[in-house]
Amino acid sequence: MLFNNLHIASKDNHSCSSEDVQRLPFAILYSLIFLFGLVGNLLALWVFIFLHSRHNSVRIFLINVAVADLVLVVCLPFRIFYHIRGNHWPLGPSMCKIVGNLFYMNMYVSITLLGLISLDRYVKIQGLPKTGASCCHRWLKGNRWSVVACSVLWIVSLLAVVPMIALTEGNEEQGKCFQYKTRKQAQSKAYFNLFLVAVFWLVFLLLVMSYGQIACRLLKASHDKPNLPNAGHYSRAAKKSFVVLFLFTICFAPYHAFRGVYVHSQLTEMPCEMRRIIDHANEVMLLLSALNSCLDPLMYFVLSASVRKATLSAISRVICLFNPSSINSSSTERRRTSVSQPSTASLAKQHGTGPPILMTIHPKDDP
Repeated sequence: MLFNNLHIASKDNHSCSSEDVQRLPFAILYSLIFLFGLVGNLLALWVFIFLHSRHNSVRIFLINVAVADLVLVVCLPFRIFYHIRGNHWPLGPSMCKIVGNLFYMNMYVSITLLGLISLDRYVKIQGLPKTGASCCHRWLKGNRWSVVACSVLWIVSLLAVVPMIALTEGNEEQGKCFQYKTRKQAQSKAYFNLFLVAVFWLVFLLLVMSYGQIACRLLKASHDKPNLPNAGHYSRAAKKSFVVLFLFTICFAPYHAFRGVYVHSQLTEMPCEMRRIIDHANEVMLLLSALNSCLDPLMYFVLSASVRKATLSAISRVICLFNPSSINSSSTERRRTSVSQPSTASLAKQHGTGPPILMTIHPKDDP
């Protein structure tokens, strides 16, 4: 019976398959994502672990995001190898399931972690309603909850992915991987995919609400106290709050908006031409999702002044190793800058305004 199901599934998938003209562009684009994602996330981990001085909850989350993105990009050479060989997979079905499930697992781990970061920022800035949840409020205000949340997330993700790797679905096709699969014999996997779509939109709603509230708070501070030395910084920080939401929308929203159509086509009878169109559209949107893994390190650099400072300092030290003459010029330039430009603290003291609201509300929030 199992052999018959495998034969029927293989015949059904093969009858609707065609030579994919997109395989070469996919191989090139995935190669670029792999290159920039590998370098960017290794650099991010190096900065967070060895150079970044602030030990806070956001740093813990970002380390885990970098790890998830790094594991995801490590899966990409297998996709590149598959497309280069003319969409032929010689490594067997078990290796195919390992690579495919690890790819999706780390994509959703990264999505969930970005949602947890937005929750952490929201609680640190806005606070929670004091309605009998003081214990929960104090716990979320601290840093310990980030360690617990990341540990639970990784454990649950591994427990969910192991059965998918170990169990046979009945729709495997010899010599194929990452291809379109019908789910008539594996409906539970299809419904689990729909559950992940629901998780994504829940996280997306959390991002919209939290970063929207954060931006409103920062803009209000900028408008209410325009004479503060750093008043312009609040409006810039409010605009930067939407960088995460913008990248999240560009990379993940198209894939999950289309995911319901894709899963529905797997469960129902559909003309082959329509199935090819759906398959190709899904592959393009999956490529956008993978693109997030090399954009996340850029996001850290743009949004966090401390990460930017640590990264530039590390790069300057590397440059100085190869060009020692640049040490004197750079130190002279720093002395000139420090003499010619008064510090924000001295300006604040002269105007009697005190520290900016960003520091008074969440002094340890900057990742």
